[in-house]
Amino acid sequence: MAAKNMEELVSLCKRRGFIFQSGELYGGLQGLYDFGPLGVELKNNLKKAWWSSMVYERDDVEGLDASILTKPAVLQHSGHEDTFTDPLVDCKSCKSRWRADRLDSMSCPKCGSKELTKPRPFNLMFKTNLGPVDDGSSFAYLRPETAQQIFTNFKNVVDSTSRSIPFGIAQVGKAFRNEVTPRNFIFRVREFEQMELEFFVHKGSDEKWHEYWVEKRLCWWEQQGVSRSKLKEFVVPSEDLSHYSKKTIDIMYEFPHGLEELEGVANRTDFDLGSHTKNQDSLNIDATIKENTDSVSRLATQDAETKEWSVPYVIEPSAGVERGMLAILNEAYSVEKIDGKKERTVLSLKPHLSPIKAAVIPLKRNNKDIVRVAKEVKEGLQRLGLGRVLLENTGNIGKSYRKHDEVGTPICITIDFETLENKTITVRDRDTMAQTKASVSEAPEILKNILGQG
Repeated sequence: MAAKNMEELVSLCKRRGFIFQSGELYGGLQGLYDFGPLGVELKNNLKKAWWSSMVYERDDVEGLDASILTKPAVLQHSGHEDTFTDPLVDCKSCKSRWRADRLDSMSCPKCGSKELTKPRPFNLMFKTNLGPVDDGSSFAYLRPETAQQIFTNFKNVVDSTSRSIPFGIAQVGKAFRNEVTPRNFIFRVREFEQMELEFFVHKGSDEKWHEYWVEKRLCWWEQQGVSRSKLKEFVVPSEDLSHYSKKTIDIMYEFPHGLEELEGVANRTDFDLGSHTKNQDSLNIDATIKENTDSVSRLATQDAETKEWSVPYVIEPSAGVERGMLAILNEAYSVEKIDGKKERTVLSLKPHLSPIKAAVIPLKRNNKDIVRVAKEVKEGLQRLGLGRVLLENTGNIGKSYRKHDEVGTPICITIDFETLENKTITVRDRDTMAQTKASVSEAPEILKNILGQG
């Protein structure tokens, strides 16, 4: 099941506190979104799942959290200053601006005029001033991707961890792109988060590792609840490859607005470390790079037997957090008929991603004993450290169930008069709506089992 259209997801996200338009009370700011009480939980859970898979469950990956403000020299030698552009056209009639490569015909989507300017390159990077004087002489870029600081920290990580090839460096963090036409809700925005791995390998083994990481990423998305049948591998044509890429496979997903990239897995060859290293002439670099006389570090590894230095190739799986959230929400969303009459909206999220892991519901909101026990059960489950547990004290059990179906809570635990009498609880499953009895003491084990922690 999936949403019929983007409007269904946008409505759910605002109604239930997943995602809001940034600056909405002042008319909003295009391409920027704020993540509400449930959105921030889902977002953090997705990043946690990625980090666990990439760093904790492997013995060949280290983590990094680098600065957002980026020295211009980094993005000069990476090629971003020269190539990180979109073709921009202006409508002479209504003064709107558009990406030329996104126009189905050379006419304005807003007013229909064919009076458009010739396409010109528009750099997507945001600049900001450094220091007290804004005279343009001292500035930094807001990083357009998380990858470059991984490359510039390559030697620091190798020296401090004694890693040898093959190994990877993972990073999750903010990136910024001054998109000409942000669109499709959180799919293409100006401020977003990336989950990127740069996996360094020996030349000659790069194609094998590239295939490995494509399959690894497909499996991971499936574990997050994205059906394998909805994922397609797209081999990027040679004429569309980025300047650094030997081969890129985009993992495509059928979003509500169409089939688009969910994650890219690129074979970046030795371009990146080769571009940022000193002593380029002595390192037999394969990629076409520009001369670098600014770097003070040799970003290469030495063969233990031959003592020769070489620049590693790199395989890069790169995914956007917001695109991942959109795909996961879309896959989990369904509207079901109950008894052929009533409808319920359900988010069948994987439990490890659910913003609320369990809701504890007192049957009577004004019964002090029932509410007291409900608080005790809630606090006991919260202390497990498995995620957010919510005390839902609304007094309407039916509405509480429907609410938690809609936000993806795996189980609801009802505290009633039988709880006071014989210490039993009612556990309701989100997906099946089945209700089972259990003892209060069993609640922690039930939740751990649901979350795969038992």
